[in-house]
Amino acid sequence: MRRYKTAILNALVLIIGLSFLAPAASAQPVCGTHRAVSDNLKKSYAETPVSMGVTAGGGVIEVYASAKGTWTLVITQPNGTSCLIAAGQDWEELPKPEMISGTKT
Repeated sequence: MRRYKTAILNALVLIIGLSFLAPAASAQPVCGTHRAVSDNLKKSYAETPVSMGVTAGGGVIEVYASAKGTWTLVITQPNGTSCLIAAGQDWEELPKPEMISGTKT
C-alpha cells in the first residue's frame, strides 16, 4: 500500500512540474482589425478608450477601461492590425499634470 501511495505522489509531482514547463495558451497574441478589437472590448467588458499615445515606431497605444475598473492595453500598428498587450483590474484615473510648453508667456 505504501508503494502505491508513493507512486501516485511521484506521478502527481511529475505532472505538476511538467505543467509549469508547458507554454501558456494566453501567451498567444490576440489581434484583429482595430474595429473588431474595439467592438469586442466594448461588448465583452464595457471598456472604452480613456487615453492614447503614439510610439516612436508609429504605432498607436490605447488604454481601454470600464467603470468597473477593468482595463486593456492595445497597440495598433501602422498597417492597421491591433493587438492586446496587457489587461487587468483596478484602473484608476490620475489627475492630469499641468502641461509645460517650455515657452514663457
